[in-house]
Amino acid sequence: MPTYDYRCEACDHEFELFQQMSAPVETVCPKCGLESLRRLVGTGGGILFKGSGFYETDYRSASYKKAADSDRKSNDSAAKPTETGGTKKSSDSSGGSGSSRGSSGSSSGSGAD
Repeated sequence: MPTYDYRCEACDHEFELFQQMSAPVETVCPKCGLESLRRLVGTGGGILFKGSGFYETDYRSASYKKAADSDRKSNDSAAKPTETGGTKKSSDSSGGSGSSRGSSGSSSGSGAD
């Protein structure tokens, strides 16, 4: 439920009222009792989200999910020939870098001692 700001035009009394959106607008001032109360236009309160979070991708439609899956599968099938070549190269380079990492790891360990 939102909080509304009210001001009396007769006595300039200002206050906030916590009421439902469907509730009628108050017209009688609680301070002076005259029917000169106006509801002010304001920004209102902020929205509070409770829980772990809300993400745009949480509530995707089934058609969007199908299209995303088909795009992902087509990208995977197109990328496999290059991945095979890349895997061989990366295994060759990782073997070389693995030995250099081992030596740098041992040198950093000896430097810490």
